[in-house]
Amino acid sequence: MRRVLRADLLDFTADPGFALPNEATGVRWRPDHLVLIADGRIHAVQPAAQAVPPGWQHVTQEDHGGRLLMPGFIDTHVHCPQLDVIASFGTALLDWLNTYTFPAEKRYADPEVSRLGAQRFLSALWAHGTTSAVVFPTVHKVSAHALFEAAHAQGMRLITGKVLMDRHAPDGLRDDVAQAERDCIDLIDRWHDQGRQAFAVTVRFAPTSTPAQLAMAGLLCQTYPGTYMQTHVAENQDEVRWVAELFPDARSYLDVYDREGLLGPRAVLAHGICHVGMEFVKLLRERGAQIAHCPSSNLFLGSGLFDWVQAQREGVAVSLASDVGGGTSLSMLRNMQDAYKIQAMQGNRLTAWKALHAATLGAAQALGLAHEIGQIDPGHMADLTVWDWAHGPVAAHRDRLARDSHVTGHDALHERAFVWMTLGDERNLVETLIRGQTVFQSLLSSGFDPFSGPSISDPEPA
Repeated sequence: MRRVLRADLLDFTADPGFALPNEATGVRWRPDHLVLIADGRIHAVQPAAQAVPPGWQHVTQEDHGGRLLMPGFIDTHVHCPQLDVIASFGTALLDWLNTYTFPAEKRYADPEVSRLGAQRFLSALWAHGTTSAVVFPTVHKVSAHALFEAAHAQGMRLITGKVLMDRHAPDGLRDDVAQAERDCIDLIDRWHDQGRQAFAVTVRFAPTSTPAQLAMAGLLCQTYPGTYMQTHVAENQDEVRWVAELFPDARSYLDVYDREGLLGPRAVLAHGICHVGMEFVKLLRERGAQIAHCPSSNLFLGSGLFDWVQAQREGVAVSLASDVGGGTSLSMLRNMQDAYKIQAMQGNRLTAWKALHAATLGAAQALGLAHEIGQIDPGHMADLTVWDWAHGPVAAHRDRLARDSHVTGHDALHERAFVWMTLGDERNLVETLIRGQTVFQSLLSSGFDPFSGPSISDPEPA
């Protein structure tokens, strides 16, 4: 199947860092371009005014003129079963797990609950512009299998694996070391490198695994070097103190994982807020592990403020994640808004360029997948999203002012992108494509917008 999309293209060729917008590098803006798609991959990218290659003349162009076309977002830390507890009245992390999360996860022992939950979850990701994800299921083997099966059917890039948890959890959510190992190996044999699926050794977090289970998890990572590892680390102070009590011989929370061989270039650690000193960031940098920054969750649960600038300065890879259901939205735009506020509270300013890079190319690079996702380049998978710059009269008015601003060059483009990032959400999404196939299309994409109307600056009609 062939498709041709016409739109304004935005992606990245390098990390813009925390530079001011007019000093940022790596921003690639290609207005009014065509993206030619064949067999699930990007075949070519060219100016719309340029004649298409032979054999493409009869492919109807899908005209999204004036709209924004970007790589699909990559959510590096999110919990499938926690859609069931999103927006639960907040308590601190440990109480929240026991009160809301664990009871919800127990239900996923049922294969039908897991199947329906996986389908609902993936559809929700696509409806928010996310085309790749690193996902926590539950401790039940069937919950990971259901996610793999649903993602594979759509050709989606998914990284997941059964949760390891053999202590400090309720009945029905604890495994044992031997059975957990067999379940993981079965899932690796069945799903790892099957299409676009990849297995992640999934340690819930240090307190819910015995030393024996952590050692087993490390052995899996060493035995199957192409697999990923995902877990949580240093999310709040109570958790950090608990880990210190449970592992008195460890030099730090991070050392609990490192001494078992769990840290490496394919390790994704969520949060990393409450670390102590430079040893933490130094170890992450040396091992090549990444932090999945979860701004919405960190604010909702009152966990703390992640120092992204320090991580950047020390060379630690940071991607962006929703962490639903501690997070309150699957929308990466909404999470970028929260990320901006977290940095502002620490005296830093997060640009739209840095935020968008962290959810596209930056995440792809940290996962070792930049050859496949994160950019709009020939040979990459056609995992793409089409966006309206504004939704609703207030955003439309603000977008118009940004377009008409006296600011020029990259500053002008950033002004508009920042407005979109700050005021936008899933309602701005027009279409989501995975491997060139539409998996989500907005009802508003036809041009009907119930929020449309005169700008707030326009005079009332006579």
